[in-house]
Amino acid sequence: MWGKLKLFGPNKANLENVRKFVLESLLDAGPRACPPYTVGVGLGGTIDYATYLAKKATTRPINHRHPNPELAKMEIEILNSINSLGIGVMGLGGISTALAVNIDYASTHLYRTPMAFDLNCWPNRRAVAKIFVDGTVEHE
Repeated sequence: MWGKLKLFGPNKANLENVRKFVLESLLDAGPRACPPYTVGVGLGGTIDYATYLAKKATTRPINHRHPNPELAKMEIEILNSINSLGIGVMGLGGISTALAVNIDYASTHLYRTPMAFDLNCWPNRRAVAKIFVDGTVEHE
């Protein structure tokens, strides 16, 4: 996994600075984490909670946008910026560097706003199962 953390000063966690941080972090990772990626971004909360949000965001299905329209728009804009980098599948070039950018956030009361960046590689293994008291298992 490839991840980064940054603390933004007051009023600095805007779209442009978030986009710039994500693109710089992704360029730093390059093809080493097996693109195409699912990019997770966690904003706010505490430092440890921002990293949790970023990892959790990587497991959101790639066809589900954030319910907040502003964040959904930001996800699409950052995804388009990432795919314009030309890294492509397995780093061989092309327009499919990322399959999704998923952003999650929490309120923060800190002087600085934490932001975490995390990647999941193309398999993005995700499973859901309910295990009941009687021992039965239900897979979704």
